[in-house]
Amino acid sequence: MKYRFHTVDVFTDQIFGGNPLAVFPEADGLSQRQMQIIAREFNLSETVFVQRPRRPDCMNRLRIFTPHTELPFAGHPTLGAAFLLAELGAIYLESDETRVVFEEGMGQVHISLRARAGRVCFTRLSLQITPEQGARPPGRERLAEILSLAESDFADTPQAVQALGCGLPYLLVNVKNRQAVSRARLDPQAWQRHLADFWAPNIYLYTHDALLPGSQLRARMFAPALGVAEDPATGSAAAALGMALARQDSLPSGRWSWVVEQGFELGRPSFIEVQVDKRHGDIHKVHVGGRCVQVAQGVMEVPPIEGEAAGGP
Repeated sequence: MKYRFHTVDVFTDQIFGGNPLAVFPEADGLSQRQMQIIAREFNLSETVFVQRPRRPDCMNRLRIFTPHTELPFAGHPTLGAAFLLAELGAIYLESDETRVVFEEGMGQVHISLRARAGRVCFTRLSLQITPEQGARPPGRERLAEILSLAESDFADTPQAVQALGCGLPYLLVNVKNRQAVSRARLDPQAWQRHLADFWAPNIYLYTHDALLPGSQLRARMFAPALGVAEDPATGSAAAALGMALARQDSLPSGRWSWVVEQGFELGRPSFIEVQVDKRHGDIHKVHVGGRCVQVAQGVMEVPPIEGEAAGGP
């Protein structure tokens, strides 16, 4: 059968920036194996397939795949799919702000779309989630080896290395400056020895030394466990980072906001807006948002897989 697809750049307002995403807006009928093969064919960080929901309280079901595996949740596919559905008219823009709910592997994900002159100008997802705390991460000596950095590059704080999850687990590594972020090179052999079997095997490297005046954080994300050498912009990791920062005892209750720069080392500048609502010392909600740009569209002829029923799980 033939299936329409579109590509969208997420976390940018410029074509060929941000994180590229393939979206199949009418993916009912595709099996899990077919979706995985298609994601491998595109070979982007993620490909998202929009299907009819199984839950009556959700507008659509999103199936999100990296080249290697299906994910229960991811930020840039969620935002990119919402943006594209609005651009195609599948989401009716009621006013300056429209809200919808998607079904994903982790449950409900709430989306708000801001519009100007009838076009989406900003998309944001919101999660009411308790941060997942992982096992004690590897020591700085091993992390320095994995990232091809010196131990002296790490920030001088007890929270410089944390394993935290927001739908997906990440190893959050704080370094002193953006020069260290840019110098980092993942050593695949060292990663395989020391981190491949860890609860949070994918690394979100960050610093408070951002380049641009409107940004507070600079980051890179290495995800060999997902089949992604480096991701240009990672909404779920930025959400985990926002929760880690907001959990600090020095931050009182309220809404805390950061803009994360990512993707500069890949030539794909990306800007992720993160907000965390903190109440009585606990994380209440996390919000991740950004802009999107349509890039391309096409049709793919998807052959059946021998021995598999059409539309299988």
